[in-house]
Amino acid sequence: MKRTLMAAILLGTLALGGCDRVDPDSPQGKRSALFKEMLRVSEDLGGMLRGRLPFDAGRFAEGAVELDNLSRQPWQYFPDERDGRSSARDDVWARQERFQELAREMEAATAALVAASGQTPLRPAQVRPALQQVEDSCEACHREFRAY
Repeated sequence: MKRTLMAAILLGTLALGGCDRVDPDSPQGKRSALFKEMLRVSEDLGGMLRGRLPFDAGRFAEGAVELDNLSRQPWQYFPDERDGRSSARDDVWARQERFQELAREMEAATAALVAASGQTPLRPAQVRPALQQVEDSCEACHREFRAY
């Protein structure tokens, strides 16, 4: 009896735990994956400028291009209406014009980072302001539209 009860509880716990997952093929899953990848790339770039990682001009320039490419992708995965559980506020859907404006600012900031990282020889001081603009554009959108 105890084994059966314990097995039922364990099975129920596992089943409920699986309900918390987001379908990776859903719009929410796709944009979440893109944002996580953007974060990974920007953390590496920031790490190079803040001394956490050694500065490598070639890797930095490649990362800037990758971040620029990634910055243009997640917006297509915000459907017209809210889709399930999301860390985005309802304002994303209610204030689409402002949300798209901030998305374009992010894209402009990442393009400027690519331009700044094309200088040779590339030095951290040359790209620091451009990376700060990228980080500021992320933060601006999060302040308005992300539910913490």
